[in-house]
Amino acid sequence: MNRLATATSPYLLQHQDNPVDWWEWGDAAFTEARRLDRPVLISIGYAACHWCHVMAHESFEDETTASYLNEHFVSIKVDREERPDVDAAYMEATQALTGQGGWPMTVFATPDGEPFFCGTYFPPTPAHGMPSFSQLLASVAQAWTERRADVVAAGQRIVSGLAEQSRVPVTGAPPTEAQLAAGVTALAAQYDAQRGGFGRAPKFPPSMVLELLLRHHARTGSAEALRMVAGTAEAMARGGMYDQLAGGFARYSVDADWVVPHFEKMLYDNALLARVYLHWWRATGSPLARRVALETCDWMRAELQTDQGGFASSLDADTDGVEGSTYVWTPDQLVEVLGQQDGAWAADLLLVTPEGTFEHGTSTLQLRADPDDPERWARVRQRLLTARAARPQPGRDDKIVAAWNGLAIAALAESGAMLDRPDLIAAAEAAAELLVTSHVVEGRLRRASRDGVVGPHAGVLEDYADVAEGLLSLFAVSGTARWVEAAGVLLDVVLEHFTDGNAGLYDTADDATDVRLARRPQDPTDNATPAGWSAAAGALLTYAAYTGSERHRDAAERALGVYAPLAGAHARFAGWGLAVAEALLDGPREIAVVGRRDGDGTARLHRVALLSTAPGAAVAVGDDAGGAVVPLLEHRPLVGGKATAYVCRHFTCAAPTTDAATLAAAVGARP
Repeated sequence: MNRLATATSPYLLQHQDNPVDWWEWGDAAFTEARRLDRPVLISIGYAACHWCHVMAHESFEDETTASYLNEHFVSIKVDREERPDVDAAYMEATQALTGQGGWPMTVFATPDGEPFFCGTYFPPTPAHGMPSFSQLLASVAQAWTERRADVVAAGQRIVSGLAEQSRVPVTGAPPTEAQLAAGVTALAAQYDAQRGGFGRAPKFPPSMVLELLLRHHARTGSAEALRMVAGTAEAMARGGMYDQLAGGFARYSVDADWVVPHFEKMLYDNALLARVYLHWWRATGSPLARRVALETCDWMRAELQTDQGGFASSLDADTDGVEGSTYVWTPDQLVEVLGQQDGAWAADLLLVTPEGTFEHGTSTLQLRADPDDPERWARVRQRLLTARAARPQPGRDDKIVAAWNGLAIAALAESGAMLDRPDLIAAAEAAAELLVTSHVVEGRLRRASRDGVVGPHAGVLEDYADVAEGLLSLFAVSGTARWVEAAGVLLDVVLEHFTDGNAGLYDTADDATDVRLARRPQDPTDNATPAGWSAAAGALLTYAAYTGSERHRDAAERALGVYAPLAGAHARFAGWGLAVAEALLDGPREIAVVGRRDGDGTARLHRVALLSTAPGAAVAVGDDAGGAVVPLLEHRPLVGGKATAYVCRHFTCAAPTTDAATLAAAVGARP
């Protein structure tokens, strides 16, 4: 039976024709395991995962392996992007048992879902001290048959140990100025001054940390914080991790110099990085930052925007089973496309060598310095891009993930407004429309949709928080009331269903937590995206700035208490929480602009407000016709009949101004 054929996940659909008798995660699979008295194989991955494809080809497409699985196990395939709660629970078990984790994740569990053996990739033949996957299956099946009591007891011990872990401790107060300064000092000690970034290879784009550093610089003037941003952002943008032809970033760099990427391209990375580069440009005016922000937004629109207006999840790392083959070049290939003279010039500019920087003598493209002939580079770039488009292209995971679309909405809306690209604002509005009309079902947010059909999986905390963040950013740009109202509905669900009764937040709702999981997921630290916990704190804080809601502000402040002990040596893993704490220390500033919406004066003041570097500033724009759309705009009269700006902190305001330069000085906007 092909149970995956109706899945909304492209990852699951990739496996629908496997000879393995796959089940989706759910009650039916575990009921079947109990009926057949078999252990469960839980295989977790995602569509853009290179090693997931490798293991699928080596093992799950193999008839002999599949036959053994079908005879001895009930096999469940999970898309970690659709079910981050399931992934988090079993990742916790995998890390506890093995000391490491990753994907594909391979978990063997009892029919009650209790894990008793965990690992990641297993090869088809023994290698590097690992058994083959077939050997592992035989060993597990034998243990289940001959040592059942030991296996069940092991699963119960693992579950009990995980369940006994206490809730995340939350201190009584958010991080102080001194603690945030200590966090920046700790980051400086981990900073790679030669290559940019933090730590050793592999290097991941530290988006949330860079946002923290930009906010810290804005609040304190720290030159060191800005130096780390500039060094990291330039190194990433000039290396092979950035697509020098089409724009957009790959998932991470396998080396310390940002030369060779792991070639998958994720929506969330590019949304976060577009916003970081935009904010770097806002702070410094860097032409590189502006270019990369726009190119990344354009890449998201060109490669990931769907017919429904949302944004697909990712592009695959592989093309026809070969990693990176779409993107890499040899000197001869450059000459073939460009001719001898331009080909040699491009090879020198892009560091394409006969030895290569990747596999089989191929090179990734780097642009370590701006070309001395920009017009020639524009022509060469377009010709190479056209030639590359004729190559086989990587697959696209076209499911719409709510949280990641929320991140994209924020990046596109802000970039469109600050860089005079109304088409980007329109793209943000289309994605927001899709989320609020299709993903919200009976007042609750669903995690994913595909081809206009919303999936069954409940939204998790990051979905509610990141979508609210995106809607609030869109409101700041457009002044359209429905976006802030929709954000408020989502944040009320967070306060009602995701709180732990104290100051903390769970990753799943109280009425949507799978009973098979060892414990209700709860993690305040960042991963590839901001933690749902910190993202919720940020959205709650911004919403409170617009509405004056003490309930939402208090919840944000309480949630930020967890980041005080993380502000020092662990700052790398709490970047977004500390960035929100920077906003709290700054107020955050509330900037209300009133005047005729079609008036030049209103537009000038609104643009200056959006260019404010004040951490987490809440910007609202409205006309002078009365009936304010949010409390921040209430009782804000015009001064002398002109468009007027009010700068406030926690609804205590400075004198209003009609002068753009005066406003810029008050909110930290570049002249």
